[in-house]
Amino acid sequence: MALTPPPHTTTEEEQRHNNNNRCHMNLAISPNCTGEPQANLSAVINHYLHTLNHFNLRNLGYPTNQNFNYDALAPLLQFHLNNAGDPFVGSSFRLNSTSFEVSVLDWFANLWDIQKNKYWGYVTTGGTEANLHAILVGREQFPDGVLYTSEDSHYSIFKIARLCRMQCVKVRTLISGEIDCADLKASLLHHKDRPAIINLNIGTTMKGAIDDIDLIIKTLEESGFSRDRFYIHCDAALFGIMLPFLKTASKIISFKKAIGSVSVSGHKFLGCPIPCGVVITRSEYMNSSSRDVEIIGSRDATITGSRCGHAPIFLWYAIKKKGSIGIQNEVENCIANARYLHNRLSDAGIGAMLNEHSNIVVFERPLDHQFSRRWNLACQENIAHVVVMQHITIQMLDSFVTEFLHKRSFSYGSFQPLCIAEKVGAANCSCSMHNLIS
Repeated sequence: MALTPPPHTTTEEEQRHNNNNRCHMNLAISPNCTGEPQANLSAVINHYLHTLNHFNLRNLGYPTNQNFNYDALAPLLQFHLNNAGDPFVGSSFRLNSTSFEVSVLDWFANLWDIQKNKYWGYVTTGGTEANLHAILVGREQFPDGVLYTSEDSHYSIFKIARLCRMQCVKVRTLISGEIDCADLKASLLHHKDRPAIINLNIGTTMKGAIDDIDLIIKTLEESGFSRDRFYIHCDAALFGIMLPFLKTASKIISFKKAIGSVSVSGHKFLGCPIPCGVVITRSEYMNSSSRDVEIIGSRDATITGSRCGHAPIFLWYAIKKKGSIGIQNEVENCIANARYLHNRLSDAGIGAMLNEHSNIVVFERPLDHQFSRRWNLACQENIAHVVVMQHITIQMLDSFVTEFLHKRSFSYGSFQPLCIAEKVGAANCSCSMHNLIS
C-alpha cells in the first residue's frame, strides 16, 4: 500500500518567519489610510527582501532562474511602458517598447527556423496566455476541431479547453511522460471526421518529457489526416530556449516541420523577473483573426489589450548580455548538474529518473511535508521533482540530498523506499522489490 505523506504542520522556521511578518509587515490598507511615512514603507520592503533571500537559498522545485541582475534597467521603472496592439504595427501610445519586442521575436523566430516575413508573434503575460493564443489560432483554422493533449500536459491546456468550450481528448503517456502515439492514433481514428488540433509538450511540467514531433506527424498521416486537417502547437515553456543550444537536440523544434506555433516562458530559463512569455505562429494564420482599432492606432491581434512594455526589454537585455555562447554554457551546466543530482539520489538509494535533454530530476516524494516546503519542492502524488536552474549550485544539491537522507532515517528509522515504479519505471525505482530486479 502506498504511504501517504503526513498532514502539514508548520515548521519552527516557518512559524518564526510568520511571526516576524506579523510584527514587521503590516500590509493591511485601512479605508481611512492617509498615507504611510516612507520610513515605514521602506521597513516593510526591506523585511520582505530578507524573507525572499532566506527562502531563495532552498528554491529547487520550480523552473524560475533566480541568477540575474537587471540593476541597469532600474531607470526604466520611472515610466509606464505599454505595448498595446500588434508589435509589428506599433501604436499611437508613444511610451512603448515594441522595437525591443520585435527584436526579441526575431531572435526566437530565427532560433526556431522560420523566416522573418513568415511569422507573427508577441510577448505575452506568461506561458498560459501564449498557449491560449496558439490554441485559439488553431481553432480559428478549424472551428470544429478536436483538441488532443497528453495527460501530462500543463494544467493551462485543460483550462484553455474549458474557456474555449473545445472538446478535449486526454491522451495517455508513456512512463517517461511522453505522449503515447498508439493511444493518440486510436483517438484520432475515433474522431477521424473532424480536424485535429494537437498540443505537444516540449518538456512536460513534472517529468520534462519531450513529445516526438516527427512521430506525431507520422501518426497523423497514418490516421488519414492530411496537412490541411491538423494544427500542431508546441508548448515549450522551459525547453524552448534550452534545446536549440544542445547539439543533440538543436533541431527538435523547427518550423520547417508541419507545426503551427511554439510558446515559451520568459521568466523561466532567461530569468525575467516579470512573468512573461513568447508565442510565435505563422503569419498566414493571423490575417483573419485581427482587427484595426483606431483609438490605439494599431491592430488588435493579441489576447490582452494593454501589455507590459518592460518585459520585452528585460528579455532583450538578457539575450544580448548572455549571447549565444553564454546561453549555451548555462544550458550545458544545468544539464550537467541535473545528471549530478540524479546520480547522487540513485547512489543514495533514492528512486529517481532523468529524461534525455532534461534538467528536471524526478524522485520519490519525501514523506515529510515540512521538508518539501523547506526546499520548495513540486510534488504530485508519490513523486516530486527538482528543476535544476542556473541559481542551483552543486553545494545546494549536496545539502538537499544529505538532508533528505537524514530526514528519512531520523523520522522513519529503518525506512523502506517508496515504490514509484508505476510513475518512473521499475529501472528507476529503489523499493525493495524493484531494487533487486534492477
